[in-house]
Amino acid sequence: MKRLGRIWTVIVYIFLYAPMVILFIGSFNDGKDLSEFEGFTFDNYADLFRNSHLLGLLLNSLILAVCAAALATVLGTLAALGIQAMRGKLRRTVMTLTNIPLVNPEIVTGVSLMLLFVFVKSAGIRLDFGFTTVILAHITFNVPYVILNVM
Repeated sequence: MKRLGRIWTVIVYIFLYAPMVILFIGSFNDGKDLSEFEGFTFDNYADLFRNSHLLGLLLNSLILAVCAAALATVLGTLAALGIQAMRGKLRRTVMTLTNIPLVNPEIVTGVSLMLLFVFVKSAGIRLDFGFTTVILAHITFNVPYVILNVM
């Protein structure tokens, strides 16, 4: 039974990592189709660093990642310290609410946040859809993981 569990684990890891490996190998493909490898090239990466529009998008992604990670780390650490100080039923309730995003599919959380942002905007609160809502969504995704790791 233990061996079957290990085999199953390997199959799951292959399923999870195979697409990333295929895309990584495909990024060095000289052709336009991932199904046929026509030759090794660095041209795709050279084009990336020559295109100012793509570099701007890459910079925005890096800024978003650093800001969301930093803010989620601070908020999650403070929340973990607060939860640690709680006792009894209140602590169990808060931990249950904290764990919901961990088991909830990300697409459900994303759509729920989008609907929340639309509701907030329709209520008359000034909210710009763009970087602000994206960073709020990423912080919302990350805080439960920080809480779990800190605790």
